[in-house]
Amino acid sequence: MNETLIILVLITSIIGLLAGGVWVGLALSGAAWFVMEVFSPRSAGDAMAISIWGAASSWTLTALPLFLWMGEILFRTRLSSDLFKGLAPWLDAIPGRLLHTNVVGCAIFAAVSGSSAATCATIGKMTIPELKKRGYPDGIVLGTLAGAGTLGLLIPPSIIMIVYGVSANVSISKLFMAGVLPGILLASLFMGYIIIWALLHPDQMQHERTRMSFAQKVKASASLIPVVILIASVLGSIYAGIATATEAAGVGVVGALLIATLQGDMRWSVFIDSLMGATRMYCMIALILAGAQFLTLAMGYIGLPNALAQWIASLGLSQIGLILVLLVFFIIMGCFLDGISLVVLTMGVLLPTVQAAGIDLIWFGIFLIFVIEMAQITPPVGFNLFVLSGMSGKELTYVARVAFPMFLLMIVAVMIIYYFPQIVMWLPNNVR
Repeated sequence: MNETLIILVLITSIIGLLAGGVWVGLALSGAAWFVMEVFSPRSAGDAMAISIWGAASSWTLTALPLFLWMGEILFRTRLSSDLFKGLAPWLDAIPGRLLHTNVVGCAIFAAVSGSSAATCATIGKMTIPELKKRGYPDGIVLGTLAGAGTLGLLIPPSIIMIVYGVSANVSISKLFMAGVLPGILLASLFMGYIIIWALLHPDQMQHERTRMSFAQKVKASASLIPVVILIASVLGSIYAGIATATEAAGVGVVGALLIATLQGDMRWSVFIDSLMGATRMYCMIALILAGAQFLTLAMGYIGLPNALAQWIASLGLSQIGLILVLLVFFIIMGCFLDGISLVVLTMGVLLPTVQAAGIDLIWFGIFLIFVIEMAQITPPVGFNLFVLSGMSGKELTYVARVAFPMFLLMIVAVMIIYYFPQIVMWLPNNVR
């Protein structure tokens, strides 16, 4: 059987269906059904029913809608305005001053959101007007916000980690632990870039520092207490071994409802809007997962993953060579696919090769998330670029250009975690 012909037919089918306006999940299912009918003796209908039911009935996947709902609830509270007020006094003394609210604010909100677009939009609503009012240049504001918004994928609880964990059959709790130190590493790189930029452009740091006593800073930060408690409850319950990722997601939803109620923001309309927003998002993700599960099964029957694995193995690549090839591959694919589609489309094909190269699947999950983060700020399908372009009124190409330094920093971070893998693996290996 000609594997090249199968790949061409499969890619043509998917592109054709997507170009025709078919939803991603249905396009994956349709292409899988077609190639299985043509190239495999197995009945496509039976295989479709089994694989889609298996994808939809996974208990592990239950954490996903709960974390989505938690993020939707918090998105509709006063958290966004309180966040700036609480962070600003502590960051005003660092070179770059309030620009750091983009990074620190995104890092904090990422720990309760799990979504890059939601993190970018929520923090952007708060910081863009405030920083513009204080005279900070649009380029550095939008560029750092585009990069920092991607922390929503890396810092747990992360939606994409759950999707990868289900696709690769690895522990989601361990993935959550593995994302903490790399998330801090990436945030530190972003803040380091801001410090260097500020030192090189002192003339563009126009506003005067606000002098506040320590007591005044603590008082201003009181608004951060609810979200800090929520983060500690969700992640602490996982790291302490008290709760699974799914149970911790339930804790997060209850905590978010309590915060919204205590803040006086929990009205019936807010409850319904948050629930429906999470439902719509989960239905989209679940449909893509179901379609990708069937596509993975179809490729397995055809023998495509094995053939691709053998081809990559025949290249004789070293481990670093394989990582670099996959880095380029995922960057190119990320220009055209969203992160979830990228994970579910490629894992069935690539995981055997990754395992054969001796790469730990927990480490590979964090590597994959780094590359998907890059896709969030690369045109033409960079979600963060769309979000910031709409919020700021700037052209998409402008936002992509000012975000390019963040893209380079992500590549640096990938190289750091490759040569120092314990940054990823220390928490999963030492926390029970």
